[in-house]
Amino acid sequence: MRETRNLEFKQEITNSFLKTVSAYANYGTGKILFGVLDNGKECGITNPTKACLDIENKINDSIDPVPSYTLSINEISSVITLQVEEGIHKPYFYKSKAYVRNDSATIEVDRVELKRLILEGENISYEEVKSEKQDLSFNVLERVLRERIGIDCFSIDTLKTLELYDNQNGYNIAGQLFADENDYPGIDVVRFGENISVILDRETFLNESILVQYEKVIDLFDKYYSYEEIKGVLREKKELIPEAAFREVIANALVHRTWDVNSHINVSMFNDRIEVTSPGGLPNGITKEEYLIGGISIPRNYIIGNVFLRLKMIERFGTGIRRIKDLYSHNGVKPQFFVSDNMIKVVLPVLSTSIDLSTDYNKIYKLLRNQSLASSEIIKATGFGKNKTVSILNDLVEKGFIEKIGNGRGTKYRIL
Repeated sequence: MRETRNLEFKQEITNSFLKTVSAYANYGTGKILFGVLDNGKECGITNPTKACLDIENKINDSIDPVPSYTLSINEISSVITLQVEEGIHKPYFYKSKAYVRNDSATIEVDRVELKRLILEGENISYEEVKSEKQDLSFNVLERVLRERIGIDCFSIDTLKTLELYDNQNGYNIAGQLFADENDYPGIDVVRFGENISVILDRETFLNESILVQYEKVIDLFDKYYSYEEIKGVLREKKELIPEAAFREVIANALVHRTWDVNSHINVSMFNDRIEVTSPGGLPNGITKEEYLIGGISIPRNYIIGNVFLRLKMIERFGTGIRRIKDLYSHNGVKPQFFVSDNMIKVVLPVLSTSIDLSTDYNKIYKLLRNQSLASSEIIKATGFGKNKTVSILNDLVEKGFIEKIGNGRGTKYRIL
């Protein structure tokens, strides 16, 4: 048994446990075991009945507001279990400070997190807060509404229906994000070459409607990850990465990111994949497992999400992950999802092509899948002779499977 985010050991009863009471009340139910050493070995508490009264008095006198909790005694080991429930009247303070569990440690929340707790306690999300900018225009939103759902009349009533404006407070944060100009971070796109030291292109879209940011990122995707193939008299669009999957990832990043931190959504474009990293982990109420399975969604920004739904830029909450997985279901490569407390990253790999190669050819082709190599490096990795390796490389280049870059001793090979 060891300490975790939701389990703490205390050998004795000192005031330090009150920080953890604050943390559990603010961020999720947890237990504190009194009479247990740091290594998990039970040592018990002398006179546990009296100790429970001491614990109860400390909580009632020191935590504001008082959270819901229960105390129980193990009659055999004399270990006391204090279970603190997550509360709804956040933030819960100890000595005018709010706390959070960071793995097995308890730390004071920062200023941004404290503001979030205050809003949560008032049952308000950040996007609902009144915007400091009230002189806003919505030409982009009007255009997209006309194009996507055929709206004929755009007025202040439209903005009220979309919950971007109300008579009492005016425009909220969500309204400013959809306005033609805003003061919030945007999307930073970097296209890399052979490695992250080689930057081929960079675009940063910010201070404009998130609808424009979305459109511009899709345009860059089309530029680098789709092409047209002529078959007879027809032009057929080919995609190196499913465009529908990329659209879903960008839309979800805009809908679910935290907007109260000065950090961009980062889109990293590589030859073999795209990585999209958005600020903010999962919202309270959904686990990593539930997120990865799909079907359950607790949107951090319900207003923004609802506008994207109306514009048919997402289908419905909770289906994004499953749609992305489905788009790769018949391919050899699969998307990847990484979740932490402060970010979510989605990796969309380039679709693998069904190339019918012999064993030796395939060995070299796979070796080049994620890197550029010189012939000498390929010889060393495969164990093939020089003549055989050069012959296969020349044949793969001629057939269009790989390309040759550089000249002389600096010549390398990579997948097209």
